[in-house]
Amino acid sequence: MTEKIKLIDVSKCTGCRGCQLACKQWNQMPARQTKNRGTYQNPPDLQWNTWTLIRFQEVVDKTGTLKWLFRKDGCMHCTDSACVKVCPSGALHYTEFGTVGLIKEKCIGCKECVSACPFEIPRYDGLTDKIYKCDLCESRLRADLLPACVKACPTGALTFGDKDKMIKAAYKRAKELGGDASVYGDKFVDGTHVLYVLPEKVGVYDELPKHPRVPAAIIVWKDFLKPLSLLAAGGVLAGSFLHYIIHGPKTPDDDVNTKEGGA
Repeated sequence: MTEKIKLIDVSKCTGCRGCQLACKQWNQMPARQTKNRGTYQNPPDLQWNTWTLIRFQEVVDKTGTLKWLFRKDGCMHCTDSACVKVCPSGALHYTEFGTVGLIKEKCIGCKECVSACPFEIPRYDGLTDKIYKCDLCESRLRADLLPACVKACPTGALTFGDKDKMIKAAYKRAKELGGDASVYGDKFVDGTHVLYVLPEKVGVYDELPKHPRVPAAIIVWKDFLKPLSLLAAGGVLAGSFLHYIIHGPKTPDDDVNTKEGGA
C-alpha cells in the first residue's frame, strides 16, 4: 500500500471550520458547551472529543499590517512516532498508509503517549480512561475515500494523496508563495504524514514546535536498552536450557547429603 499524506496549505485556509465539524461528525464525537473567550478559536484547545481544531491568531508583520492566521491542528502521524514507541498495549500502531492508528479497545489509559508526543496531540478522557486522537479517517481510507476533513474543505486548503506527489506539490506551492513560505513536516521524526505549507515563519504559529523530535530518553530506552535487556534475557534462558541438556536437572542438596550418608 502506498503511503499517504494530507497536505495543509495554510495560505488557503479561511477559518470556516468545516474540517473541524466534519471530523466531529464522522467520528461521532459529542459536543460540549463552550464559552466566548474573545477569540475565534473555539474550543480553546484540542480535546478528547475534538481531534481537529482551527487555531486563530492576530499578528502584525514587519510593515505593520495586521494579519489573521488560521491553522488546522491535529495529529501529524509521524513516521518515527513517539506515541507508538511508548505504547505498551499496542493500541497505537502504524497502518499500511503510514499513518498512526488507534485501537481504543486496547488502550489501558497509561497516558505514556501524552507525555511522549512532541506535538502534544493525544488527549485523555478520565470518564472512559482512554486516549483519543485523529486516525486520519482510517476507515474511510480503507474504503478508498478521502478523510472527512479533506472532503469538507471548500477552498482546497486540504488535499490528500500519495506521499511523493504531495511532497512535490508542497514545495511547488511554497515556491509560488515566496517570501517566508516553507514546507513543514518532512524534515523531522523521519517525516510526517501531515504536511504544512506555511506562508509565515514557523516560529510565528502558536503550538507548532520548531524542532519536534522524539524525546532522547525514549530513544535510549526503546531503541537500545530494551533490545539489550531482551537479548540478555534470551541469553539467560538459552544458557539454562544448555545446562539442562548437558548436566540434567539439578538435584536438591538435601537429597545428595542423604544419599552420601546412607552409603
